[in-house]
Amino acid sequence: MSIKKDRPLVSFDWAAKKILRDKANFDILEGFLTTLLKQEIKIISILESESTPEHATDKFNRVDLLVENQRGELIIIEIQNNREVHYLERLLYGSSKLIVDHLKLGESYEKLKKVVSISILYFLLGEGETDYVYHGSTAFYGVHDGSKLVLRRYKPEALLDGHIDVAKTIFPEYYLIEVERFQDIIKSDLDEWIYFFKNSEIKEDFKARNIQRVREKLDLLKMPENERKAYERYLMNKASEKDVIETAKMDGKIEGKIEIAKEMLAEGMQVPLISKVTGLSEAEILKLKSKP
Repeated sequence: MSIKKDRPLVSFDWAAKKILRDKANFDILEGFLTTLLKQEIKIISILESESTPEHATDKFNRVDLLVENQRGELIIIEIQNNREVHYLERLLYGSSKLIVDHLKLGESYEKLKKVVSISILYFLLGEGETDYVYHGSTAFYGVHDGSKLVLRRYKPEALLDGHIDVAKTIFPEYYLIEVERFQDIIKSDLDEWIYFFKNSEIKEDFKARNIQRVREKLDLLKMPENERKAYERYLMNKASEKDVIETAKMDGKIEGKIEIAKEMLAEGMQVPLISKVTGLSEAEILKLKSKP
């Protein structure tokens, strides 16, 4: 595969905020969703999501796209740049809220909409994994023999349902894509999309569904000057906020070391030992010792 650098493309999170919401660009999302979900996806509309474009302009941490496909299913695509302690809880809350919000009071439960939640993560959610794309859904298994319970409908007016697992058409599904764990090795069409998410670049020989249209529509050099400047400001703000977060983490670590050093001093431990344990210099520890 060629390793030459292609024309610069805008990042996917910026595109999700500004460009992909335009109906003329639905084909990009349709290509990605068709590749990931392994079924033909046609986007009917983009709905209001919890994270609006205006909000995401100020806080780069998260960008959402909520789309409805031709089957009436709701697909939420979330781009998350920073770790959240309760991320999975919020993921569950978000999909549950979508289900409730789209069922009118008094309507039959038959009207419930299927929700697919797709998280594009620029941090490592777990530890020790070997993959970078994970899928989760609700299934029922026997307590004694581990057999899967396949729920089917055999109503005369819905004979086709008798050939599918009804649970799969009802319960939410979750996809977690850990972009940072991807090693830039292309083995599938989906890998081509993840390569773009990570590098903001599309190779000339990429063949995934509609992915070459990304090269045409997200070309940074083709953007009007005012939009290009806005994008540059966005990248600067993104880098600045990331620095603030990293600085806060570092400050927290230092404060923690200082508290440990104070406790060790209170226990009468020697300064060289405290320095070795905490990483603080002996001069810094002596200053702590001299303070009342």
